[in-house]
Amino acid sequence: MQIQIESEIGILEGVILHSPGTEVENMTPESAKRALYSDILNLNVATSEYSQLEGVLNKITKTFQVQTLLKDVLTIDKVRNSLITKICDYEDANSIKDYLIDLKEDELSRQLIQGVEMKKDNLTKFLDKERYVLQPLHNFFFTRDASVAMFDTVLISKMANRVRERESLIMETIFNYHPNFNARTINPLNYENYRSNISMEGGDILIARHDVLIIGISSRTTSQGIDYIIEHFKNKKQKLHIIAQELPYSPESFIHLDMTFTFLDKNYCMVYEPLILNSSRYLTIHIEIDNGKVIKIYEEKNIIDALNKIDFEIKPLFCGSKGDVNLQEREQWHSGANFFAFAPGKVIGYGRNTNTIEELNKNGFEVLKAIDIINGIVLPENVKKCVVTIEGAELSRGGGGCRCMTMPVNRKNVEW
Repeated sequence: MQIQIESEIGILEGVILHSPGTEVENMTPESAKRALYSDILNLNVATSEYSQLEGVLNKITKTFQVQTLLKDVLTIDKVRNSLITKICDYEDANSIKDYLIDLKEDELSRQLIQGVEMKKDNLTKFLDKERYVLQPLHNFFFTRDASVAMFDTVLISKMANRVRERESLIMETIFNYHPNFNARTINPLNYENYRSNISMEGGDILIARHDVLIIGISSRTTSQGIDYIIEHFKNKKQKLHIIAQELPYSPESFIHLDMTFTFLDKNYCMVYEPLILNSSRYLTIHIEIDNGKVIKIYEEKNIIDALNKIDFEIKPLFCGSKGDVNLQEREQWHSGANFFAFAPGKVIGYGRNTNTIEELNKNGFEVLKAIDIINGIVLPENVKKCVVTIEGAELSRGGGGCRCMTMPVNRKNVEW
């Protein structure tokens, strides 16, 4: 499959998922804090909810599972040895390098994601309070973050927190070596001017159109990270608009831009109104690149205004409905603005955000239940516009929504 993403809404041809496993169940209150969670999740409930997202996507597109892809590339000796070496060096775990090399690829792929338990075979290890030599990747079911398909290239994220760097290493290995993908990767760690303050994560990067990127400046994506992305486009001849949106560093529900702004259709987007439209504290900055050079950088009123000025007419719909700040705050907290489009005007989100779903319905989006699609009772292709609702009482407590849990690799081009 050729990597090709030129919009957030084009018909979905392929997407990478990771079904939550025991790496979620093995979370404790202490490890949850370290893993950037505010609570621990019930795996049985989270798995049941996640199966609705996966089940719908299996019906409408080609899906790939991270652990299966990883197992496939680990059959290549040089890839296996290289990835183990990188992980052990980065996480100061060279004591288990030989142990990992001896594992079969299915078991190795499992342990690289679900964690490698420490063998308490000497006094120091016996006294060590850690359970794992390699910690479980509690966040990996948010596959959006560790890599981003950006036009015909995969950007390997430089994660803001060390606990998630292994996710990026795994995704880079998959895209570089798996025969399922024709992929070219770029990684800021290989950048000759790399600096430690460069970071970017996929939840902050939206491919609006073939010539428009919208990127959040957040606790996870720095201005230096955006400058790295700009540098990548300096060898391109096309004109490109990058709209950068500042975000609060707290509360945690503002972790990425897609928690406050996502695309729904060619002319509709979902916004968290208090931040995207009504805030004067957080800047919206427009960067114009032409023929490989930055020609303008200037402030805009907001993202909507900036898009409309470049012939990208877009109407905002409101997370939690318009005007009621209490409802907006409540539903944004539970990923009410975080929708994933699988075709123009066809999106998936949490059904628990009832006011947001009603807002969509009032604007022509038919409400379909995921379970009805999975059971063949309704077909998304039979409706013009729809919002597919999945249960999300447990998944939303992980701090992300349907866009966070999907990493698209190919979409059909949109006729604008």
